[in-house]
Amino acid sequence: MIIVVHPREKKRKCTVRHLREQPGHIFWKFPRRGDESVQNYVRIGMGGDELGPADADTGLLILDGTWKLAHRMEPFFQDIPLRSLGPWQTAYPRTSKVFDDPEGGLATVEAIYAAQVQVGRSTTGLLDNYHWANEFVSINADLIDYYRQRIEDQGRRI
Repeated sequence: MIIVVHPREKKRKCTVRHLREQPGHIFWKFPRRGDESVQNYVRIGMGGDELGPADADTGLLILDGTWKLAHRMEPFFQDIPLRSLGPWQTAYPRTSKVFDDPEGGLATVEAIYAAQVQVGRSTTGLLDNYHWANEFVSINADLIDYYRQRIEDQGRRI
């Protein structure tokens, strides 16, 4: 997974900083791209086809920043096919007084967790340091069960 972090993202509010210590997560600092190829990657965002089992063998790229910053980053990654997440609900308390968050918007770590569930990959450790982890899993329990059952029905095990 490649996580592209906007340089103006506040470190104290960053929900993915602990993932830097876990294998399998590559971090790029926007606007630079790393040396890794994005061939066979999909970008997690809003407006594309829903991410699912057919994407199980693709890499995932996610933009990390406020909604306003992430929106500005999107044109730089138009070459990567867009996939949307299902109807997940965030547990992250929103406080913006200037910019409305989109309906269905998630914290970055929540989006990573959701994407991993939807393609049938392990979620071990993703929410370990996320303050609202229990609430997020609780309010999305039915959706988690739905996606895991869908994967199981298709012969893939998480």
